[in-house]
Amino acid sequence: MRTCRASAAGKFTVVLATIVVLAGCGGGPSPRAWAASVCGALTPWRSEISKLTSSTDEQMTAQTTPAQAKENLVRLFDGAEQASEAARRKVEKAGVPEAENGEVISAGFRSSLGKMRDAYGRARDTIDGLGTGEPTAFYDGVRAAVDTLNKEYDASALDTSKLNSEELKQAFDEVPECR
Repeated sequence: MRTCRASAAGKFTVVLATIVVLAGCGGGPSPRAWAASVCGALTPWRSEISKLTSSTDEQMTAQTTPAQAKENLVRLFDGAEQASEAARRKVEKAGVPEAENGEVISAGFRSSLGKMRDAYGRARDTIDGLGTGEPTAFYDGVRAAVDTLNKEYDASALDTSKLNSEELKQAFDEVPECR
């Protein structure tokens, strides 16, 4: 009789452990909750990037000394790098949505923001390394850095038309945070 009880207790323990493990495997946010979190992270980021882009354009045409322009541009690109990292962290914190290809899609968003962050950092470092003694050479260097930034930025953009989850496509279309 003892062996039956021990065997039953062992089976119960295995079943209980399996339930606990399976419960821990799921539990990601719903597609709508995840889309709301992602758009909540990206909306302020887009605003900040737009503001910084306008400021950069102003710096490129302003009548400032190369040293002033350098200081301002380094600060602007540093701000864009920080804003991109803050958005990436928020998307990471949103977790992995409970949706088809949720892990791949979440990773794509994080990767894209990381690449944008890195592009801004490289532009900042390039401009920070430019000499300001010769204005023409300085502004040529700035233009080259901005051209490289634009190419890297475009290459890092996430193609949302390739989201392989109908649930997430629908969620992004429906949640108010994404409008």
